[in-house]
Amino acid sequence: MEASIRVLYVDDETGLLEIEKMFLEESGEFSVTIIDSTPAALDLLNKKKFDAIVSDYQMAGMDGIQFLVEVRARFGKIPFILFTGKGREEVVIKAINNEANFYLQKGGETESQFAELLHKIKTATDHRRDEEQVIYLNRLYAVLSATNKAIVRIKDKKELLKEICRIVIDI
Repeated sequence: MEASIRVLYVDDETGLLEIEKMFLEESGEFSVTIIDSTPAALDLLNKKKFDAIVSDYQMAGMDGIQFLVEVRARFGKIPFILFTGKGREEVVIKAINNEANFYLQKGGETESQFAELLHKIKTATDHRRDEEQVIYLNRLYAVLSATNKAIVRIKDKKELLKEICRIVIDI
């Protein structure tokens, strides 16, 4: 069975959080942590690793775009999906400009809306895992390439071992 995708779901409408958590976890592919404020979410992100974040836009204190900016500054490229009832073009543009992976508008038929959210979470997390795999493989290739060059260049076993250790540490 595939490992569960850990999702942090942030929305200040506490009545919806439990329903949204239940729907997302129904497939068995997601483990969802819900939280009702962005400051508390940022604090939790310092303590726990998540594969994706789903956030509302309009929240008290810090809106979803400000939250996204903070997440990018502190935690890098974690997949971030803005899931909001606000459909203004300016919000979409801000989300894209601040590197949200996806923007989904709430409303309409609930089942298809959440099916789309599930799809976006999977797509974003798969893309991130693929990027991490490429980075890993590129580093591995760099180590192997440099090691091969050292083997051709260095004939003394001790010096070769020393150079290989340096290569592994540097890369």
